[in-house]
Amino acid sequence: MLAHLLRRLSLVALIFIATGAPAAPAFAQFKLNLSGPAGGDASVVTTPHVTARLVAHAPEGVGPGRPLQLGLLLEHQPDWHTYWKNPGDSGLPTELQWQLPEGLTAGDIAWPVPRKFPLGTLANYGYDGRVLLPVPVTVPDAWRADPLAQDVIIGLQASWLVCRQECIPEEGRFTLQLPVQGSTALHAQDFAAAAAARPRTLAAQAGSRAEVEGGDALVLRVAGLPPAWQGRELGLFAETPALIQTAATPAQQWQDAVWTARVPLSADRAASPDPLPLVLTEAGAGVRLELPVPTGWPAVAAPASVSPALAAALEANARQQAASGARTATAEAVPAPLPTWLAALAGALLGGLLLNLMPCVFPVLAVKVVGFARHGQDLRAQRLGGLAYAAGVVLSFLLLGALMLALRAAGEAVGWGFQLQSPAVVALLATLFTLLGLNLAGVFEFGRLLPSSLASLQARHPVADAFLTGVLAVAIASPCTAPFMGASLGLTATLPAAQALSIFAALGLGLALPYALAAWAPAVARALPRPGAWMETLRRLLAFPMFATVVWLVWVLGQQTGIDGAAALLALLVLLALAVWTLTLAGRARAALAPLSLALAALAAWAWVPRVVEIEPLPLALAASSDAGAAQGSLAAGAWQPWRPELPAQLLAEGRPVFVDYTAAWCVTCQYNKQTTLADSAVLQDFAERGVALLRADWTRRDPAITASLAELGRSGVPVYVLHAPGRAPVVFSEILGRGELRAALAAL
Repeated sequence: MLAHLLRRLSLVALIFIATGAPAAPAFAQFKLNLSGPAGGDASVVTTPHVTARLVAHAPEGVGPGRPLQLGLLLEHQPDWHTYWKNPGDSGLPTELQWQLPEGLTAGDIAWPVPRKFPLGTLANYGYDGRVLLPVPVTVPDAWRADPLAQDVIIGLQASWLVCRQECIPEEGRFTLQLPVQGSTALHAQDFAAAAAARPRTLAAQAGSRAEVEGGDALVLRVAGLPPAWQGRELGLFAETPALIQTAATPAQQWQDAVWTARVPLSADRAASPDPLPLVLTEAGAGVRLELPVPTGWPAVAAPASVSPALAAALEANARQQAASGARTATAEAVPAPLPTWLAALAGALLGGLLLNLMPCVFPVLAVKVVGFARHGQDLRAQRLGGLAYAAGVVLSFLLLGALMLALRAAGEAVGWGFQLQSPAVVALLATLFTLLGLNLAGVFEFGRLLPSSLASLQARHPVADAFLTGVLAVAIASPCTAPFMGASLGLTATLPAAQALSIFAALGLGLALPYALAAWAPAVARALPRPGAWMETLRRLLAFPMFATVVWLVWVLGQQTGIDGAAALLALLVLLALAVWTLTLAGRARAALAPLSLALAALAAWAWVPRVVEIEPLPLALAASSDAGAAQGSLAAGAWQPWRPELPAQLLAEGRPVFVDYTAAWCVTCQYNKQTTLADSAVLQDFAERGVALLRADWTRRDPAITASLAELGRSGVPVYVLHAPGRAPVVFSEILGRGELRAALAAL
């Protein structure tokens, strides 16, 4: 039989889901590691990708007329890089905000020569390895240090974007004490190297200029470059972002001592600089020059045209949404009319009934079947168990609903299934179902591990046991959305708390109703066979749905934390199983193996749990390619693209229909639809023939933009499938996406 303590674990799981999930993203956020010498000096910030250090060069101390430079020294881990003043096709330049003693003034960063980082059809400008970003500091003649002060305090708030294939924004707060009279020259070599790497200014000589040729290319002519550079291929870096095609290789040639180059202009050019600031480089050295543009620039291309009527409609819609948002923030929710509320209750009740048929609820059916078999001929016990199970389900739904409403009221963007956006919750559920599977498989019995007074609680309190089974059912059923649930749950965002909670209660009642009715029907009890050896076989058979659930949960975790996080969780589950098994041994074997296995499991948990719950950054290449594809209109029909908030409106303005799949890895219904209807060859052909842009809004991780988009559709969970067409109202499909209904909607385009 299922031990009562496992069901108590399910209650702990639900409490953790209710209290821990909202904090999980904060746990997964990047943590800065501040260190430095004693005395309040925190001049070093160390991250897994960069060591950043606030350094200074004041060889004669700090005072008027004495040279003073500050800088941020970045030491990158292999394959990681940060960005130049013009980051290229993506990225952000490093920013420095200084807190200096009164009277001292910091200049701009004296950027060293950057290097190019190709990324497919894109390219970025920046730095890897060891680089210093120096800043000159001006000490006015009238400045005097405090007579009692031996040091001056330098403060810096720095932020940088560090990238490999993925990008991670990082920041640090630094302080440094500089002696007023003593010499500070520990990093003199770094400042000297930065000065050597800084492009020297070169005045534009006669004949040097930039001209736009054919409206889509920039032709450069530069005279007066260093003689040693002649005949060599030069690096070209425009200081103005989005001016030229960063990844393009300029066509270069030398005509005597004049260097000429032709480089394509960016399709997204938004600036027309005159003079044009450029940096030319060769073998690590560089020059900076400003070329005149005597022929001027062509007009900047206007964005994709939108009809005046559509523009007016969009503007009116934006005003309406802003007003609606203001009312939401300042006024109480408006009660729904009685017919609307009753319809929502009916939809929630029917959705709860259908939830029993969803794949994610199948493992809980194992617990239900065993419970029925245990009380097969005891009608009273069966009825009490049915009522207790229903109470556990309904109260758990109310708890999750109340938490979701409270988080929304606090400004959090959450929806149905939000708890499974937390890797910590997913890992906890995987642990719970591993224990349930091991217990059902007969690996251990709590009666052998616990004192008899605790082991007998299940027999003495069967009602509590059934109640906790209901809690477990809600914990695992929450990732699923059955038909009729979506509209009812979406309505809860606009209702007063009492009406909203009544919808959650109706949903729980629908989920519990079949079991509760079966428990009260004598015919069901008579149809069940008498308890016997068959129950033990059934019990072991039902262990496998539990293990299948663990496989699914580990896969979900892998979507959130990467393959390393999934592997760490699998290793921890193996060690958990080993520890449980050693506790079932007796005598010397248990005395020798149990402490060792428990210590090993604890050590592994201490080392690997942070990796299990750390959300993996999104790959830079994915975001960059989707942005570039959208900007250049290269969203090919039939190819799924990542959803972005502004992308559907852009595509509709171009006259293209758009199909959006709001999905999540932890949503079993989503995965079923993805492998059936959305993989159907006839459906995919219909998409391609009608030029439908396919967008996938992945809600596996918390994403306020997706949550807001779902709310605009009157939904608060996934799956949601929407077909947009120019000039038509969006078509929202049912949660179980039917091939026929989707093809019919496409045929009507």
